[in-house]
Amino acid sequence: MKKAFSRPTSSHSSKYINRDLSWLEFNRRVLEEAEDASTPLLERLQFLAITASNLDEFMGVRVAGLKDQCKAGYNKSDFTGYTPQGLIRRIMKRTSRIVKDQYRTYRELMRLLAKEGAAIVSWEELNPDQQQSMKSYFQDIVYPVLTPMAVDLSRPFPLVHSNEVYLAVVLQPLSPGEKQEDRVFCAMVQVPGILPRTVTVPGRKNSRKQTFLLLEELIKQHIGLLFSGYTTEAVHAFRITRNSDLTLNEEGADDLLQEIEKELRRRRRGLPVRLEIEKGMHPSALELLKDELELDNDLFEIEGPLDLAFVSTFAGSLVNFDHLRYPKLEPSYPAEFHEEEDMLGVIRERDVLVYHPYESFEVVNDFIIEAAVDPEVLAIKMTLYRVNADSVLVQALAKAAESGKQVTVVVEIKARFDEERNIAWARQLEKAGCHVVFGLVGLKTHAKITLVVRREAGTLRRYVHVGTGNYNESTARLYTDAGLFTCNPDIGADASALFNEMTGYSSPHDWRAFAVAPGELKPKLFGLIDREIENAQAGRPARITAKMNSLSNQEMIDKLYEASQAGVTIELIIRGVCCLRPGVPGLSEKIRVVSILDRFLEHSRILAVAAGGNEEVYISSADWMTRNLTRRVEVMCPVYDPALRRMLINLLQMNLHDNVKASELIPGGGYERVSNALPQLRSQFEAANIPVWKTSAALELSIVKD
Repeated sequence: MKKAFSRPTSSHSSKYINRDLSWLEFNRRVLEEAEDASTPLLERLQFLAITASNLDEFMGVRVAGLKDQCKAGYNKSDFTGYTPQGLIRRIMKRTSRIVKDQYRTYRELMRLLAKEGAAIVSWEELNPDQQQSMKSYFQDIVYPVLTPMAVDLSRPFPLVHSNEVYLAVVLQPLSPGEKQEDRVFCAMVQVPGILPRTVTVPGRKNSRKQTFLLLEELIKQHIGLLFSGYTTEAVHAFRITRNSDLTLNEEGADDLLQEIEKELRRRRRGLPVRLEIEKGMHPSALELLKDELELDNDLFEIEGPLDLAFVSTFAGSLVNFDHLRYPKLEPSYPAEFHEEEDMLGVIRERDVLVYHPYESFEVVNDFIIEAAVDPEVLAIKMTLYRVNADSVLVQALAKAAESGKQVTVVVEIKARFDEERNIAWARQLEKAGCHVVFGLVGLKTHAKITLVVRREAGTLRRYVHVGTGNYNESTARLYTDAGLFTCNPDIGADASALFNEMTGYSSPHDWRAFAVAPGELKPKLFGLIDREIENAQAGRPARITAKMNSLSNQEMIDKLYEASQAGVTIELIIRGVCCLRPGVPGLSEKIRVVSILDRFLEHSRILAVAAGGNEEVYISSADWMTRNLTRRVEVMCPVYDPALRRMLINLLQMNLHDNVKASELIPGGGYERVSNALPQLRSQFEAANIPVWKTSAALELSIVKD
């Protein structure tokens, strides 16, 4: 029995689901995790925060792009049947419903948290001693940071930063001679993001309850101190979202770093695409905002605090509430390296697969650190897409360069919202003597690969790490990703050729093992699918199992439809966007799509094909989206070791048999929670038991089994 819990993404007659509507459906599923009473309370707050930050990026990039199309007069339908104008109307309607549900959920979670002993309260709920304490905090900490910004003939409307909370203040002069019935005085105050959004209030005597006050609430109560000579008529919060996508002229840029820094400055002044206001905003303030920002229909009236992303920091800051969180997961150090000091020696003997976050990312750090100090290592080459603060990897690369090794780092400084951080890392690496390259013009470098070249017995040996996720220690604790360590000669040769393409003028390579986007990955995938079609038609085992974040490329979807109609069994594990409609008679009857949302972000990209009984498995950096297949440097790498292939197949099968946190995409575009009479299997929790998928054959789940 399956329980329907998501609205259909579209009632459209198209055989495709629209990408943006599918994304909204994904964010709806994240919100349902916040609504799920079986999820620990503080984790529910984290899911709620994720939906808010997700929506900010969606508005600033996807909706902004659609608005640009509308302004340019573009009115053609996309392959799913939507014009930009029609799609925006549908997006805004569905987003309004999601926002209402977000704040309903917020109020419920705050009620439950108050029962547990932690509450965000209003000013009126504080006793006189607490109010006096908060007044002192305001005067000592908050007041010196605030800047009142008047709006009048001599002071034009100020620059309002994207996704920051502001207060719109309506004032009247105390002097009767200055009052004008037909005029109100307006000013703005930014709620400083540099200060904590929630202020800890001293507890009541003999009370263990933790009490907090929102920073904007505190500022509102003392707003008059900023405007002497005026009385406050109204004060309400507002927030805008601006177009935050970058428009780069890479061909004409003399210096790509400078071009991106210029675009980052432009992003601060991007056109507004959304206005959020506190419910009950003064009409004069609202009219001013709408006129100046040129927004009318894209307005959201909010009943609650703006920018719910703050609840993530708030939930994380609460002490003595571990019973309201998931139990801590301590990643294990991979057993293959556990008692070996010589990692490269282990890799010489056999390939090693690691799976984060269940296995520690320290193994990747140690691989680079060992190479950096090994006197026989001559060169280290690496791609960096999103790097965490205080990265051990960056420090190790710098140390290697300073010791005289040839260190080449391909830094993707166009990684959205990480541009400034990556520019800083690039400059730091250059100072240390690394060769820093910013990839190929017009393409983002999204591949995750490291190459170590070592001198051994008069020859050179290449050691390679290929991963599905970024070289980021922070996200490696939160995302599920696979990584392969190998010194296979074909993979090593391809790794060298790939770096030569990215850093020099090398022509496309005749790849031995890799399939590389943008040139070869899609043809390789099509070739694998065509072979499964031939096997199905010949009566041989024919199955495709693929895991990814998103599927939106029309040609890939059509090829999968073709395979389904030929009799190939297709099982897809897609966390987010999916434009394919599964289970449609005569079109996609043999295709099943599941999505898993749980404690960790499912991020690995894995492909397994039956290959007539000789199953093949690949890991990749690429989703099956147009941008990944045509506008990015991506790598798909085969896994040659049969034992490692079995590990990855076990992980895929655990996902496909999940009946606790998995949802299944139905033909209409909605999702149904998977529920059956089988024993409960929660794949993320099962994966934490490493022997189940890494050393055990107990699952008896084969990819060629029908």
